Amino acid sequence: MSRAPIAGDQRMPAGVWVLGFVSLLMDVSSEMIHSLLPLFMVTTLGASALVVGLIEGLAEATALIVKVFSGALSDYLGRRKGLAVFGYALGALTKPVFALASGAGIVLAARLLDRIGKGVRGAPRDALIADLAPPAIRGAAFGLRQSLDTVGAFVGPLLATGLMLLWADDFRAVFWVAVIPGLLAVALLWAGVREPHRAQPERRGNPISRASLRRLGGAYWWVVGVGGLFTLARFSEAFLVLRAQQSGIALALVPLVMVAMNLVYALAAYPFGRLSDRVSHAGLLAGGLLVLVAADLVLAASVHWGALLAGVALWGIHLGITQGLLATMVAATAPADLRGTAFGFFNLVSGVAMLLASLCAGLLWDRFGAEFAFYAGAAFSLVALLALAGRPRGTPSRG
Repeated sequence: MSRAPIAGDQRMPAGVWVLGFVSLLMDVSSEMIHSLLPLFMVTTLGASALVVGLIEGLAEATALIVKVFSGALSDYLGRRKGLAVFGYALGALTKPVFALASGAGIVLAARLLDRIGKGVRGAPRDALIADLAPPAIRGAAFGLRQSLDTVGAFVGPLLATGLMLLWADDFRAVFWVAVIPGLLAVALLWAGVREPHRAQPERRGNPISRASLRRLGGAYWWVVGVGGLFTLARFSEAFLVLRAQQSGIALALVPLVMVAMNLVYALAAYPFGRLSDRVSHAGLLAGGLLVLVAADLVLAASVHWGALLAGVALWGIHLGITQGLLATMVAATAPADLRGTAFGFFNLVSGVAMLLASLCAGLLWDRFGAEFAFYAGAAFSLVALLALAGRPRGTPSRG
């Protein structure tokens, strides 16, 4: 059970740890499927890279757009946990559909339902972490949650690889096994997290009214804009899997690329989260973008396995630097009673950017080759660096 944080308390609340392990279990479930899904669509269902990009972009955009409404609803109700439980449960219950899919349309439907679940749980969960964690360690709290989440993101592909080798590339059997950790995540969240008491007015206004959105302030909307540019620069990781396939390694070993990336991500997220509580946020974001530029250039330059591993490792470092940091910046710039809405709109903009980025990457990949997709990502990273130079005065320099 978690307890409400008290002033000056520097200990990590138990609820943050539980939410981290819930994310870990759900990511094991999701990544067992997602690490194989691009290959399943291309080799078994006959889909093109453009179709993969379209499905991935629509799926991730759906998740991020749904967060607007779930986050606003959690602010209106004054409660977060119930929505988070529903979202995790929906995600877990869609996993069997992938094992039954006979065409790209069914995969798209399953991905959309799965990502709706992710969208429902995402903003309330992030707002709940901000509610639980004392401000002085909020960056560390988001980094811890992200690190545990990412442990699941590399354990999932690792399990998928082992089962693919054991079961002679039987995609569908692996997809069935992925149902188990998803259900465990729902049970842990239900039993292990207690929502802290938050003082609320008797009558709550509309969290997405014009007046509420004005209350979010210019510093928050700057964070939203920068987050959108980041997402344009960082398209779906499905293209890392397709790049690995081009390197000529065995089909069953391709998911190890995601294992490597997420291992680096998991190791980087918590230390950089702690660092974000002490240093300039804008400077740390700039460093993350430069790492992403390096990753894109390495991945564009060669399909040799050494270059591939270097590129995905740099990609993982970039994620470790930036993802928890952006969440910390949203929490720092938004009023406490509008945090769910704030996370929701942040992810709405990022969702639209994800759709555009994945479609652009798929088109460039099909028409001009994989390297052009990665060069485009590097170019958008440089645009985001220019945006960082225009940080408004009202933006907190640290959490």
